[in-house]
Amino acid sequence: MSLLLDTHVALWAIAGDATLDPEFLDRLRRDPDIFLSPVSLWEITIKQTAGKLTGPSDLAERVRDMGFRELAVTHAHAIAAGRLPPHHRDPFDRMLVAQAAVEGFTLASRDMSIAQYDVDILKV
Repeated sequence: MSLLLDTHVALWAIAGDATLDPEFLDRLRRDPDIFLSPVSLWEITIKQTAGKLTGPSDLAERVRDMGFRELAVTHAHAIAAGRLPPHHRDPFDRMLVAQAAVEGFTLASRDMSIAQYDVDILKV
């Protein structure tokens, strides 16, 4: 099963957050089918610039360099995101939902408002 990480999951992974299951953290370290969207890096930098997220100034680069596979944003993703029902207003999460749905990936997240969409979710 290919996983697409929600931004908060990638941030918790880099921090070694104790609330993440140790088996899940181990999977993140070894599974080649873990994907990170550039949307998450965009979200990190936007939130840091707005003062809504703390951390080192190179946090986005550190997350990028964790070794997850890049899932580029495509035209199909953009169209799917724009056509999602308005269950969730966060544009970053909407794009992640669209990417996971289009690619048939499971979205690793704790944001249960995402469960309103027709996408597989792995609650971490």
